[in-house]
Amino acid sequence: MSENNVTLHKQRPADGEPLLKVTGLVKHFPITKGLLRRQVGAVQAVDGLSFDVRAGETLGVVGESGCGKSTMGRLITRLLEPTGGKIEFQGKDISHLNVAGMRPLRRDVQMIFQDPYSSLNPRHTVGTIVGAPFKLQKINPDGGIKKEVQRLLARVGLNPEHYNRYPHEFSGGQRQRIGIARALALNPKLVVADEPVSALDVSIQAQVVNLLDDLQDELGLTYVIIAHDLSVIRHVSDRIAVMYLGKIVELTDRKSLYERPMHPYTRALLSAVPVPDPKRRAKRERILLLGDVPSPISPPSGCRFHTRCWKATVVCTVEEPPLIALKTGHQVACHHPENHEDLKPDDAALPVAVKGGPARTAQPAAVAESVAVAEPAAADKSASAVVDEPAAVAESAGPGLAKPGLDKKLSAKDAKPKQSADTAVAGAKPAAATADEPAGQAGEPERQEGAEGSGGSAGKE
Repeated sequence: MSENNVTLHKQRPADGEPLLKVTGLVKHFPITKGLLRRQVGAVQAVDGLSFDVRAGETLGVVGESGCGKSTMGRLITRLLEPTGGKIEFQGKDISHLNVAGMRPLRRDVQMIFQDPYSSLNPRHTVGTIVGAPFKLQKINPDGGIKKEVQRLLARVGLNPEHYNRYPHEFSGGQRQRIGIARALALNPKLVVADEPVSALDVSIQAQVVNLLDDLQDELGLTYVIIAHDLSVIRHVSDRIAVMYLGKIVELTDRKSLYERPMHPYTRALLSAVPVPDPKRRAKRERILLLGDVPSPISPPSGCRFHTRCWKATVVCTVEEPPLIALKTGHQVACHHPENHEDLKPDDAALPVAVKGGPARTAQPAAVAESVAVAEPAAADKSASAVVDEPAAVAESAGPGLAKPGLDKKLSAKDAKPKQSADTAVAGAKPAAATADEPAGQAGEPERQEGAEGSGGSAGKE
């Protein structure tokens, strides 16, 4: 392919109508129970996706495992029947076409599956596997099917002599190349690659990714590449969609996403990308999200990320943010986007997970004070114990601790509680502990266990 043609191909995504347009795509898997198989719930795998893919571009889709990426890929290739929404390919609605209606479109829409080990029939030879699309579509290429299959094998970097071999005779990377050759057999316009390199070694991943790039330049392919490896997505994508719990939370071009992420979830994902340079790694902020991804059976109300977001406010719990386009060109679904003015600046904050730490909660002054002076719950019951306690709890431990800040070694006899004027000096309540009451009754709740340990020793004496 000439250099001029490559240039035209790279400029083509900005022109014309979208090759693929998805509006409000929904897929719920029913949960049934009982002998009558009544539906008692549904797994909301995909819930309201809207995006488009222009001819000649690569759209990358990233997100955590279980967010609905693979389900979305199977929906747009019509391997699954959507529950709702609309899928348009070249302006034609293919949302609910039957098998006969989809058969002509299979030439233009193909899929590369995630697992190269299970996506190939072990009973068939490579020639039979790669040549199956020609037989199903009743196409007789020039020179015959065998010659065309050998040409496809050579295009993806395999030896044409492998025509009569079986899948178990190949490595993982070679099997993935066989899957790519099968997907390219009918010269499709759209290829959905479902994590095409996740099961491969790093060196083989680079070979497969470069192969996909070369084939796109040579054949003018349009890709939807699904992955959870942000480094791979950055290398191959023109635009990137970030999914969380069945929804797209951010969609923008590659440069803007990696330089100025706007959704808090996107920022947390990018902070988890390994950095080989120790100096850069030390300067980078690491965001740790606490808790697990909520269940798609019963997702949270409002924004689905608010249970793990450090910027969540009251409005995030009740109002679901729409995926809107900002002035920068970003499409983001967030009330409080990063690197942008707050869309809900006056909303009250929630006690939520903070970056790299536990949940931030407001504490009353008394509770904060008790936490500040808290000691291990179990007291040392040995004959001699080192006690370091504030004067406010002297009643629980004995008269020897009447003066604040005093550290003293006490024997078991010295630890015996008795009522004296020291309790008043310590600021304790008048109702002091007696021999008939637990020794730590008048002290603070946090100190009770330790005080009982001292009282028990004294009682035995």
